[in-house]
Amino acid sequence: MSHIALSRFFHGLAIAWLAATSAVVAEPVMPQWSLLPRPANASTTTGATEIANGAVVSVQGVDRQQVRSIAERFVQHVSDTNDLHLRVATTSTARTAITFNVNPAAPVADEAGYRITVDDSGILVTARTPRGAFYGGVTLWQLLTPPGWVRGAPIEVAHGVIDDHPRFAWRALLLDSGRHYQSVAEIKQLIDWMSLNKLNVLLWHLTEDQGWRLEIPQYPQLTKVGACRKAAGFDSELTGSAGLPYCGFYTEAQARDIVRYAAERYVDVVPEIDLPGHSQAAIAAYPWLGVTGKRPDVWTDWGVSPWLLKPDERTLHFVDDVLDEVLRLFPSRYISIGGDEADKQQWNASPEVQAQMHKLGLASMDQLQGWFTLQVAKHLIEHGRTPVGWDDELVAGAQLPASEVVMSWHGDDNERVALTAIKQGHDVVMTPQESLYFDHYQSDLPDEWPGPPPAATLRQAYDTIVIPNGASAAEARRIIGVQAGLWTEQMPSFAHDQHAVFPRVAALSELGWSPSSAHDWNGFLQRMPAELARYRALGIGYSDTAFAPSFRATATADRAFRIELSNQAGFGTIRYTTDGSNPTKQSTPYAQPLMLAVNTTLRAATFAQDGFELAAPRTQVLDETTLLSRDSSALTACSKQPASRLQGSRPAKGPRPVYSVDIGNACWLWPQVQLDGIKHVAMTVERITWRFGDEAKDAVVRRSASPTGEFEIHVDSCTGPLLARLPLESAAQVEGPSHLDAKFAMPVGAGVRDLCVFATGDPRDGQWALARMTFSK
Repeated sequence: MSHIALSRFFHGLAIAWLAATSAVVAEPVMPQWSLLPRPANASTTTGATEIANGAVVSVQGVDRQQVRSIAERFVQHVSDTNDLHLRVATTSTARTAITFNVNPAAPVADEAGYRITVDDSGILVTARTPRGAFYGGVTLWQLLTPPGWVRGAPIEVAHGVIDDHPRFAWRALLLDSGRHYQSVAEIKQLIDWMSLNKLNVLLWHLTEDQGWRLEIPQYPQLTKVGACRKAAGFDSELTGSAGLPYCGFYTEAQARDIVRYAAERYVDVVPEIDLPGHSQAAIAAYPWLGVTGKRPDVWTDWGVSPWLLKPDERTLHFVDDVLDEVLRLFPSRYISIGGDEADKQQWNASPEVQAQMHKLGLASMDQLQGWFTLQVAKHLIEHGRTPVGWDDELVAGAQLPASEVVMSWHGDDNERVALTAIKQGHDVVMTPQESLYFDHYQSDLPDEWPGPPPAATLRQAYDTIVIPNGASAAEARRIIGVQAGLWTEQMPSFAHDQHAVFPRVAALSELGWSPSSAHDWNGFLQRMPAELARYRALGIGYSDTAFAPSFRATATADRAFRIELSNQAGFGTIRYTTDGSNPTKQSTPYAQPLMLAVNTTLRAATFAQDGFELAAPRTQVLDETTLLSRDSSALTACSKQPASRLQGSRPAKGPRPVYSVDIGNACWLWPQVQLDGIKHVAMTVERITWRFGDEAKDAVVRRSASPTGEFEIHVDSCTGPLLARLPLESAAQVEGPSHLDAKFAMPVGAGVRDLCVFATGDPRDGQWALARMTFSK
């Protein structure tokens, strides 16, 4: 891929760039064309062309065989989603409705660009290259899946012209296969879906502390030992037993197969071999790679491990051997060598490493890491490849090799690190953890899936800063793209991967492809119903979090409830029922706060203007305990920091519980509780296996009154009067949720008071999680 210089774009999709003398009616592209990402330029004219079953697709121009494959894949996507059965012409005499024409001299911007013309003669996709034809086919597929389409019914496509090309050359998703392994079939499916969002880079994270996932025949122990770890925590559910290790790696043949499959969809697979940190699995396989000479286990914790590769010539020879094999498997111009989160405590404690640092005339261990990275980068450059790595050394004030592409994930402090990188002359990929780390959970709703904090919402992803503030026009050209991270510590299943990626990938797609002038949150939302319908037709298990109804219940003077409904995106119509049935597009629309009686079951769902269900129904039961109960997601961490969402054990039936927990500090605040008349408290709790690595240093240990500890409830503050103590002896004996109850000592004065709830003991012996707490009179 080559860097695509930022172009000047006209504002909005209503501005035309049409050839010849066509009469144009400048009108909004919506709702006739609901396209995502938004094209660089598009406009409609009067009239429409119908595409129905049996319509013929033809191929013209150069690279016929390759473009025919693109046309056939387009036809298959239309069939899979819209149940319209088109056919690719086998002769030149057939009357065609859709034509793909690749002409190197076509007046189309960029090799990935295309033009679509819709008029009385049919639909013409023109491109300079097969890549452009592929992206034109993706847009055409969207034209044939407009808002409210009916499977199998003919589609009326408005006449007009689309002239389009990408803003950035690097439009990427990082897939972490180190923490949790995905099958080859799952990775291929993800590549398919990426390509339909016009993403073109899969950064494949293949080595980790928790597992080495790529076969290297010269070093068989990397996969024989390094690809397996003990089945700690919920890994035991994946293996079937805590005694069976969690294993998985990709053979050379499988890696080649994935690369080939991705290339057919114009996705470049960029492998990541993380160095010198995140290497505990490699050191477990070959202890001489480490500093201590000892053999660690493949790590079962999450976080940052202190096991770094030894920065000497023998290790560099090993790295060169591994990279030579990687170069044979992956034809990508880019190879990532990581460089992030290198905890140097073992280096600092090693006289041999200290001597190496001084011998090289270096002043710090960060400079030593820079030296190590430079040696690795030189090897790649000598073989015609471009090194890619993380921005951590720039954060530390050290330098990276001048040729290295920097992935900037430290988005705080007004993108200071990315700005430093481009001022030093690096090409930069923007991947800020605050908005584009898709492992982060998406809301504080009770049914939100597990993930680390803070929340990364759909809106935050869409509003990611792509060009750092303060960059000059010349410096801005150093930003070559955007990338989202799918880190899988808490994502053991492909279902979870889908939930995390979609629909936030739509925001990523628009950031990477569309001109900056087209950035429009409200316009993006208007185009989301059709996109979600496509996801649904493709079988993608996407998240509806951004559109899901949330409930805010308060008491009224007459023992009834005042209910306010809203959703995160502020989009769509929330419709509700109070008779226990699920809402439909005909149900009552929410317009103002509801006044509802006790013992009512309120259900609400969100619908688009055309009746498409944007979010599945959520339920709020209104009874005597509604205002006296709290899920942990509705409580505040005592540290006032955003809490993690951790999954509990799989129950015999029902959904898996998810808990809001400040890791290392099992303490929650419940402000302004009405305590008059309260005599009893019940809790549901679970102890979660500690596997949080470097979080251990910040663990808060509270004195226990018994060997197994207890939950305590205090009033006014965490050191205020004790109101209840719930022993954990029985809960400590079982796996999964446990129910506790105790009498509640009414505080003097009662009334509305603040409460603090915490578990005693050392969380590193097992992190206690609170599912729900309920008071009763």
